[in-house]
Amino acid sequence: MTRDPVATARELQTLVREAADEAERECRLPAHVAEAMAKAGLYRVGAPRTQGGGEHDPMTQIAVIEAIAEADGSAAWNLMVGIESFGLLTLGFRNNRELFADPLTVLCGSTAALGVAEVVDGGYRLTGRWQFASGCHNSHWFYGLSVVHENGAPKADEPPRFMLVPRAEFEIVENWKVGGLRGSGSHDVQVESVFVPEARVATFMAPGSEIAEDAPIVRFPRGSRLAYNKVGIGLGIARAAIDDFVEIATGKIPRFSSSTLRERPLAQRAVAAAEARLRGARAFVMEAVGEVWDEVVAGKEPSARQRALLQIACSDAARASAEAVDLVAEAAGTTANDLESPLERRARDVRVVRQHMTVAPHHLEDAGRVLLGLSPEGLMLSLV
Repeated sequence: MTRDPVATARELQTLVREAADEAERECRLPAHVAEAMAKAGLYRVGAPRTQGGGEHDPMTQIAVIEAIAEADGSAAWNLMVGIESFGLLTLGFRNNRELFADPLTVLCGSTAALGVAEVVDGGYRLTGRWQFASGCHNSHWFYGLSVVHENGAPKADEPPRFMLVPRAEFEIVENWKVGGLRGSGSHDVQVESVFVPEARVATFMAPGSEIAEDAPIVRFPRGSRLAYNKVGIGLGIARAAIDDFVEIATGKIPRFSSSTLRERPLAQRAVAAAEARLRGARAFVMEAVGEVWDEVVAGKEPSARQRALLQIACSDAARASAEAVDLVAEAAGTTANDLESPLERRARDVRVVRQHMTVAPHHLEDAGRVLLGLSPEGLMLSLV
């Protein structure tokens, strides 16, 4: 990838925005949007060059996702899943890179359930059903976290494995009936007694021998990587919501009034507060992520304090994004409840980001433990 990926993402905003209603209606990202993002190399911005990726720094990844989220949160969610998949999962298949050689390849996966992978000659016999397989309709491969079984029982001391299944061998259970991020197509995926050869199996988040890359992005703490890209979605949705509000306030004359909404102190205070909350949170994220990145590039291991501050920044930014949208939606009045208003969808979508386990508010407590000199108890700060 030679072009600036953020500029490329912005060039796709019109296409993404025009497809957003279809995505919302069909509960899936339209195929041509996924293909356009794949052609532009956006799914692979965070992957090492050895995996056909752009190997871009975390700040760029956030900005790319943010740009797409300004046009549609659901499309950005699909992009985020792809960036994490190519940036993390494919490292476990470094000896089978031909699986992802086609630049149009799209991945989806899930760790929200555990499949059963029975040991057989040459591989495994896989059965399972996984939730939240965002973008599954447009994916060529699905990876599901699974427990290895032998003779019908879990195999002792065997870590969970990612099982890679081609599109022809997994079924999509269309049950994504939700309010926020409806267009992400995060349906269930089901697999029934499918043979998975050893070449299509990777150990879950295993450091060491399976990850033989020296690119700084590979050495970035994995828990932190799972947090910062979610933030890009929230920031982009909130940025768009504030811009939407400015347009609404400029033209709307509230009932029983002769002046526009923008002339009301309530609207002025709301847009100012939303800008302050959003920009402050974004700056903190970029600062905290940048500090960890500088350590990694220098060949050092980020400190527990640095990782804790990064998690604080990400969890707070998810909350800040929702708060910024709430501020302008409230000031917009009943307009924000109109299905034709962009604020109505933004308000639904941004809440989902805040609810995600990687940036959920309870991580603030665990990060606070670290700042007070205690050991972390949660997965996000324990996963290195």
